[in-house]
Formats: sequence, C-alpha cells, structure tokens
Amino acid sequence: MKLNEIQDNDGARKGRMRVGRGIGSGKGKTAGRGQKGQKSREGVSINGFEGGQMPLHMRIPKRGFNNIFAKDYAEVNLGAIQKLVDAGTLAKDGTIDHAALKAAGVARGGKHGVRILGKGEFSAKLSFNVAGVSKGAREAIEKAGGSVSVIEVVPAADKHKAKHRTAQAAAKAARA
Repeated sequence: MKLNEIQDNDGARKGRMRVGRGIGSGKGKTAGRGQKGQKSREGVSINGFEGGQMPLHMRIPKRGFNNIFAKDYAEVNLGAIQKLVDAGTLAKDGTIDHAALKAAGVARGGKHGVRILGKGEFSAKLSFNVAGVSKGAREAIEKAGGSVSVIEVVPAADKHKAKHRTAQAAAKAARA
C-alpha cells in the first residue's frame, strides 16, 4: 500500500439527501413528506399527541415522589477513603474535605457537599471537614483517633440569591 492509494472504505462518507431538487432526484416536489397537512409543514412538534385521545403519558398512573428540597450529597464510604490513604492518593495529615475527595476521584457530584458513610474497614487517623456523617462513620473515625466537623455547604446559586436578598434589604433600608 502506498500513501497515494489510501482511500475511505466504500460507504464511509455519505452525503446528505438533497430534497426538493426536481423529479429526477426521487425526492423532488413534496420532498418525501407526502401531501398537505400539518406534518408536511416545517416546525411541527406533535410527538405524543394522539388526535384528541388522552395521550399515553397522561393515561398511565404515576408512582413515587421527587422531593424538590432534597439535599444532593456526594456519598463516600470509609472503606474507599482507607484504600486511597493506603495507596497514597490522600494525604494522611491535614483535613479531608469535599475538594480533597473530589480531587482523589471518590466524591462525584454533591451540590450540597459530601457525606461520609460507615461501610468498610477504617484505621487512618484523619480529621474530616464535611457536610454530613453517619453515626457509624463518626464512631469509626473517632475510634481510629480522628475527628469530624460538620459544616453547612451553601451552593453557588443559593449564595447568589442570598446576596441579592441582602442587597434588596439594604436598598429598602436606605429608602426608609
């Protein structure tokens, strides 16, 4: 094989169908949309519409509940933290917080911070600065000689709202 003989496999590059370009193209005149009616026009979004009949997504019974006020914590087990300490990924000295666990790759998500859970063996003497800790995890950490301080994490969006509210209150006080 030579460089000048290199080419794509057959069918690797396929151009898009150019519709409405004459009778000879096979997709001329109505451009494959049939004739007249709403669906032959542009900008139609009637997916799920069943011609006046109650749509399927409204007929099926709904189950469960989504709490819009629920806190979103990144949950990390003590066993996973111990593995990172043993591997040398997490420092044995200093404070372990959400940023450190995120950098180590165990805390994913967690808009409202990280919560430590007690699953797994734990023997490292560490101090934690987290948004939540289970009862069993707290006992295991303190048994190993570590400490836990629980903080309240305020998401960036809530900080912005609080800042806006204080600015409004200050403006109102200035007017009065």
